[in-house]
Amino acid sequence: MPGPLEGIRIVEFAGIGPGPFCGMMLADHGAEVIRIDRASGSRGGSQPVTPKDVLARGRKSIAIDLKSSEGVALARRLCASADGLIEGFRPGVMERLGLGPDELLRDNPKLVYGRMTGWGQTGPYSAYAGHDINYIALAGALAHFGRAGERPTPPINMVGDFGGGGMMLAFGMVSALLNVARGGVGQVIDAAMTDGTAVLMAMIHGMKNMGVWSEELGVNLLDTGAHFYDTYETADGKFISIGSIEPQFYAELRQRAGLADDADFDTQHDRRQWGLLKDKLAVLFKMKSRSEWDAIMEHTDVCYAPVLTMSEAAEHPHNVARSTFVAVGGDTQPAPAPRFSVTNNRIPAPAPMPGDDTNWILDSIGIESAEREGLRAAGTIA
Repeated sequence: MPGPLEGIRIVEFAGIGPGPFCGMMLADHGAEVIRIDRASGSRGGSQPVTPKDVLARGRKSIAIDLKSSEGVALARRLCASADGLIEGFRPGVMERLGLGPDELLRDNPKLVYGRMTGWGQTGPYSAYAGHDINYIALAGALAHFGRAGERPTPPINMVGDFGGGGMMLAFGMVSALLNVARGGVGQVIDAAMTDGTAVLMAMIHGMKNMGVWSEELGVNLLDTGAHFYDTYETADGKFISIGSIEPQFYAELRQRAGLADDADFDTQHDRRQWGLLKDKLAVLFKMKSRSEWDAIMEHTDVCYAPVLTMSEAAEHPHNVARSTFVAVGGDTQPAPAPRFSVTNNRIPAPAPMPGDDTNWILDSIGIESAEREGLRAAGTIA
């Protein structure tokens, strides 16, 4: 069966990071995502343009010179055929190109116009550059990632770019598309990574409001403060994860680790003892290899898992059983998620190179061969 977004056409203006992630999510779930690449073939940033780019999988590509009036006119024709649009430029860039919401919603009143930025379309920071680390810092998240006595540690770019950015925009796009399907009109989605990251911190804000979360780094239940919620090194230099929060899971940890009779572990939530107990667990877990701890702890209610690299995760029996990873163009990639009982998702195609699908895309909006050749001769399309 086709994915649940089958029949939806999205035009994506090529960029890097969270915008492409949003496009990937929509394409993975069946939408036809047409990426407008630069005529130069570049997408900005330092990463090469290659079919191995996971974020660009499942698309169709046309390369248009948006610095020319003919290229802008062509992009407008393409957007007029679309249900949604994704762009990730600084505020004002699309307007200067003549492709802002006023123009495109006038052409296509049902268009869902998705805008992905770090700071948002408004506010004192909106006109300036930034990256994930800056957005999650300003949103009040980065200050809470790290261990006690150490500097805040960026969780790579998962929180701002992808959780608070691309995923939030994908949710906004689908919500607005559903509104149009129910008789509503097109609209603009202002997806800011600062806003999205703040939303991801909702539970932690709630815990702080209830007085059970300290703003001091690395002393809380979920931020490596607790001895029963942390990672530990094993004898072979690998790592395991423990998350035994609930009392029954903590009791199982003690039983499996041989600590049932150690009275030091009787007061699980006495924060004054957490440092001492963490030191004792660190010594204990370093006595056996990761595979030995797997044999003791896996398939129990300890709340345990080995800490796997990307390569190891693709080969773990649980992930293999669920086909969590798939081969695309000979490379291992995460499979589309989540899963549906009827309208499940196909294995995505590799990322296209810029302009791979130009003829097909132009055919789809009624541009015949003579006009197409004129556009190519003028350098409007590459």
